[in-house]
Amino acid sequence: MIDSFAKKIGIQFKDIKLLQQALTHRSYLNEHREYKLDHNERLEFLGDAVLELVVTEYLYKNYTNPEGELTSWRAALVNGENLAQIAKTLGVEEYLLMSKGEAKDTGRARQYLLANAMEAIIGAIYLDKGYETSEKFIFKNVIFNLDDVLKNKLYMDPKSFFQERAQDVVKITPSYRVLEESGPDHDKHFAVGVYLGDNLIAKGEGNSKQEAQREAAKNGLKKKNWI
Repeated sequence: MIDSFAKKIGIQFKDIKLLQQALTHRSYLNEHREYKLDHNERLEFLGDAVLELVVTEYLYKNYTNPEGELTSWRAALVNGENLAQIAKTLGVEEYLLMSKGEAKDTGRARQYLLANAMEAIIGAIYLDKGYETSEKFIFKNVIFNLDDVLKNKLYMDPKSFFQERAQDVVKITPSYRVLEESGPDHDKHFAVGVYLGDNLIAKGEGNSKQEAQREAAKNGLKKKNWI
């Protein structure tokens, strides 16, 4: 099974166990005491550093923009949301080893697991094949998205971008209202609407008001065709 994933990502591992470890979440070990490999957190630690170095070097060599802009672009490429989406595209979910409890959670926690697994995979590739192969993998799967990031200003905070577009296009500053609040104090869930004047443009949900506002702004940008 793990061989088919290696083939899918186009990497011929000398030690396939490194890739299997990269796809092993800590929770899986709790339910499978006989499992011989470690979980993926150390590989994730390594992969995170390799990913950041490759992206930083690419941006430095190819763009003369100020440090602040390059930092924002890099953050948009290596953030958890983007890495989780790349992991889904590669079919990582299908191969990820985790506990039954983790397997049932398909929300934000799953995004976090997928993003971490992507970093661990990069760490495994680096250990097994070296920097050059890691660099090629990152170019193909992460840096590939840079044009989209720049074109749609994905490096900007969605709220800032929505406000900028709203003021440019309709001369209105957006406002946000909590539409629904549920859950106990330690696990709140919010639904928020973004408005232009009295018109509800889009809704967003999250575990904090700020997160829900960002989601609402992101959905508003799509609804208005501003990205």
